[in-house]
Parts: sequence; structure tokens; C-alpha cells
Amino acid sequence: MHKLLIAAMVLAVAGSAWAQQATTVVKAEEVTWKDHPVFPGVHIAVLVGDPTKAEVVVQRVKFPPNYRVAPHTHPYAEVVTVLSGTLGSGMGEKFEAKGDLLKPGGLFALPAKHPHYVWTATEETVLQVQFTGPGGIDFINPADDPRKK
Repeated sequence: MHKLLIAAMVLAVAGSAWAQQATTVVKAEEVTWKDHPVFPGVHIAVLVGDPTKAEVVVQRVKFPPNYRVAPHTHPYAEVVTVLSGTLGSGMGEKFEAKGDLLKPGGLFALPAKHPHYVWTATEETVLQVQFTGPGGIDFINPADDPRKK
């Protein structure tokens, strides 16, 4: 029940901000993938919004097989939906490859600054992530930050 309440709150806030924007249509075949600015080997496509601004952002993230993202937080609440592949998601400040395994159509919603981590299984995994910017990521252990390597 708690997870549903969080998801409803995130969607309500995002929905009210979204109503202020122009209509946007994105066709799957027109999605432009770029190298992710933080994670080597990962690709990202921003579909709606500007992640550097205080506005609704919808982006897709494409992870390779067997990828791990160390425990981290975001300054925003987010809703993450699995579009393809399998995503493992865990909560807390220590990475343990145990937790929910989400298949296409599964999602999780997190409040801002909630420590979590993710990993992919043996196949490429594509996610859709929705949040209200500006974006950002803070690693629990600064040594895990790929930007510092």
C-alpha cells in the first residue's frame, strides 16, 4: 500500500507539471540514443523535458547485460518502468544482488533521496524513468562514482 501511495504522489505531481507543457509525441523508431554521461556502456534517450531544469523529464535508459549500479540516491522522486529485459532492484546503502526482479511492465517508485541500487540479468534491459528535474545522482560511497574513475 505504501508503494502505491508513493507512486500516486509522484504521478500526481508529475501530471500537474506535465499539463503545463505542449503536447509531445515520440515514435519508438525515432528515439535517439546517446552515451550515458555517468555510466560507461549505458545509453540514454531523453524523450520529454530537460534534465537540467525543474520540469517533468521522461527518459529511457538502455543497460547492457550483467550491469550493476552501486547504491545511490537522487534529489527527486522517480518512477522506473521496465520496458524490456530484467532489472534487479534493491533498497539500502549496501549492494546485495537480492531484491525484486522486475520484468517488462514492472515498475518501482521511490521518494527523493532514497538509497537504492539496480542490476541487470543476462540480457540488455531498457527502462523508462520519469521524474521532475533537475536530475542528479549521489553515490553512497563516493568511490563507486564512475565519473571519478
